Amino acid sequence: MKQSKPHTFLKRCSFSFIIISILTLVQIYWSMGNFSDRMSSSCLECSFFENAAFMSLIAGIFLSAAFSLFYFIKKIFLKICIEFLLLLFVWLFWNYSIFTDRESSWSTYDFNSEIHYTVLQSFFPVLVLGCLCILILHYQEIKVRFVSAKK
Repeated sequence: MKQSKPHTFLKRCSFSFIIISILTLVQIYWSMGNFSDRMSSSCLECSFFENAAFMSLIAGIFLSAAFSLFYFIKKIFLKICIEFLLLLFVWLFWNYSIFTDRESSWSTYDFNSEIHYTVLQSFFPVLVLGCLCILILHYQEIKVRFVSAKK
């Protein structure tokens, strides 16, 4: 029995949402976890986990919706590059938000120092988990492309 298009679309979006949300949470803890014991300047009673979970859900919703728009791009390399850059931008934005909320708002950092420190802390986790996320989301397409290229 062939699945209907709306069912396939919902399945793909749900899968993307789950993968992106989980990897966003892991990425936030990996790159900004050393600020987990610091108090938030915007919400004094909010825990680091609450903030990270909320950010993960928002990122999952936004990015899975955005990635579903890119589904119609047939060039897999172009689609992967656009999605990776968007993922990278969103994750760096969340990391910057955490850094400014839990560290720099309590101190005397200038904007350049905030950006520098955020990128320094985030570079490796964002790169590794971003590649993993895109690989998981496009595994079937990549597999088909390489299997057909071998034949």
